[in-house]
Amino acid sequence: MIAPLAKLMDWSAIQVMTWMMPANEHNPRLEEAVQFLKGPDFVPTDSQPAQVEFHGSLHFRFPTPRPCEFEENNVVHGRLYRCPERWQERPVIILLPGWNDSASYNLRFPLLARRCNRAGFNVATLVPPYHFQRCPRQCASFDSGDCLRLAERTAQGIAEIRALTGWLLGKGCPAVALWGYSAGAGDAGIAVCHDARLAAVVMASPAVRFRPFVEQLAVRPSIRGRLLSVREICKRMNLTAMNLTMIRPAIARERILLIEGIHDLICLKDNIEDLWQSWGQPDIWRLPHGHVGVCCGGVPGLSGRVLRWLALRFDKLPSRNQMPPPSKSLQPTPGSGLSSAARFTSLGPAWLSLGR
Repeated sequence: MIAPLAKLMDWSAIQVMTWMMPANEHNPRLEEAVQFLKGPDFVPTDSQPAQVEFHGSLHFRFPTPRPCEFEENNVVHGRLYRCPERWQERPVIILLPGWNDSASYNLRFPLLARRCNRAGFNVATLVPPYHFQRCPRQCASFDSGDCLRLAERTAQGIAEIRALTGWLLGKGCPAVALWGYSAGAGDAGIAVCHDARLAAVVMASPAVRFRPFVEQLAVRPSIRGRLLSVREICKRMNLTAMNLTMIRPAIARERILLIEGIHDLICLKDNIEDLWQSWGQPDIWRLPHGHVGVCCGGVPGLSGRVLRWLALRFDKLPSRNQMPPPSKSLQPTPGSGLSSAARFTSLGPAWLSLGR
């Protein structure tokens, strides 16, 4: 993609964010947030499987492992796109959307899920805390730069990912991988640093650390005027586990994929390069696109490449050899020499201004 166009798309997206923000901040509860993030309650060692209840064959829900004062946010909603036959014997990919990305969740993810099903993989999607039908009616109570609320939201999201992972593995699925975009990729990164059960993780334009990109690039004077105070907040928050370079993954680097947009104005390539170095230089794809292009399906062929990468990781799992083939159409012809991996791959709120 042409660099000026990629940057214009990202800049325009930032301006949309600013009009969704309150002009003034209230007490960000920074000290409480830092204390919580540095304590043992942020991501506890123990994780119980989710108590999943289905409504039809696709939609499910379960009580959040970390309830809050908002009733709407205490029920986790999701979808499970199963392979046609013996789905419990197939790996699962959990797709995690970016902040408020309802278009991806409702339109792009179902199409991507069906492609994954054809390749022999189940797909689960989760509605993040405080998103979509989980958004409380009292929006102003958390949509105003509350650092403690952001920390608690992140802890809740990680707990829900781990709970669903436990349920899927308990059902017999041989492997679970995470595939996240932007803020969802950031949550995937924290989860993979605390859960060695995960088979792989794909992080597309991950929110690595806090930075005041909205305040720096916003047109609204009231938003730009917060730059100094937000810089101080970012500095403090970056000394916690919310900065992915401060923590280390619980799985091998060979099972980690970073996707970087070299023209990204929201999740800067320099931050992703820092993460790549601190995590031992796992696989990284550097693409000539911006944040919107990478996270909203604007890179032709990217999904297919990711599926091929994931298939190789699933193929190396010991339990994979006992899995039946997904369909006759994906079987190699005699003498073709295709491996099983090749067979499976032939197919905004104010807290966002802090930069995660």
